[in-house]
This record gives sequence, structure tokens and C-alpha cells, in this order.
Amino acid sequence: MNPAHEHSTAQHPTAQHPVITSAAAGEHRSAGPAPAITRRRLRRLAVSATLHCLSGCAVGEVLGMVLATWWGWSDLPSIALAVALAFFFGYAFTTWPLLRSGLQLRRAVRIALAADTVSLITMETIDNAVMLIVPGAMDAGLGNALFWGALAFSLAVAFVLTVPVNYALIRRGKGHAVVHASH
Repeated sequence: MNPAHEHSTAQHPTAQHPVITSAAAGEHRSAGPAPAITRRRLRRLAVSATLHCLSGCAVGEVLGMVLATWWGWSDLPSIALAVALAFFFGYAFTTWPLLRSGLQLRRAVRIALAADTVSLITMETIDNAVMLIVPGAMDAGLGNALFWGALAFSLAVAFVLTVPVNYALIRRGKGHAVVHASH
């Protein structure tokens, strides 16, 4: 097995049977007692998973907020559009590579849902709460620095607060650990 393609589900170090996969062969086997995963490696995986989530969230959030602001929508419809697009792009950014690796659409979508839902909910809740808390951010126009500054700030806060969520998920073999076990 090529070590470059070996992925642990990053379960808790006391777990009994993690899954080791080979992306090249599509092979799955029980590895016996779980190898100890360092906290540093786990943090890197959590940061990577959160950056991945942030990418989809940011594209959807920015597109949704820009369109809603341009169309003159009020806060609730603006947030609804931004959240819907953030989830769409978040799931799409996970599904697309899985499809390219040969998985069928139904399986790829199920994996994306399992991998990203908690992270996306966390990030979107925090991001939109910050946007609502920043005075005038939701009413600022697209040409206003307040709009863009608040949006950037809200995404940064959401990133920082979502990393521990992804850390906990990956540590338990959930979240993006599911993706790594699937390709």
C-alpha cells in the first residue's frame, strides 16, 4: 500500500478498529488497534477540513449577500439565500472530487452530507450571527467597506470557531474523516 494514499479515519486513539483505505486500490481493511494520531496531525486535518468548508461557505455566502444586497432584499431573505448557496457550494466542493474519483452520484452526495453538514451548520450560524450583530452591515451597500469588512470578519470568526467542531468530528471518525475513508 502506498503510504501517500493511506488515510486513518482519525478516530480517538483508544478506538479498536479504524479503517485504513487505499485511494489507488479502493481497498478497505480493518487495521486492528488504532494507531495513535498526534494532536498536531489532528489539528492539521481539522484546519484543512474547515478551510474546505470555508471555501464553499464563502462562495455561497458572498454570492448570496451580493445578489440579495443588489436586489435590495431585507435581512431574512438575504440570509436565506446566502445560507442556501453556502450549503449548495459546500456540498458541491465535496461531491465533485468524489465523483471524479469514480463514485456514483448517490454515494458521493451521501458522503458529502455526512462529512459537511455539522461543519456547514456551525459556520453558517456563526457567520450570519456576526453579520447581524455588526451595526449596519446588513444595510450597507456593495460599494460600502462596512459590508465587505463585516463579511470578511464574519467568515474569519466562523472559521476560528468551526475548527474545534471539525477537530471533534474527525477525532471521532466523523466529518471529513468520512471523505478521506471514501477516496
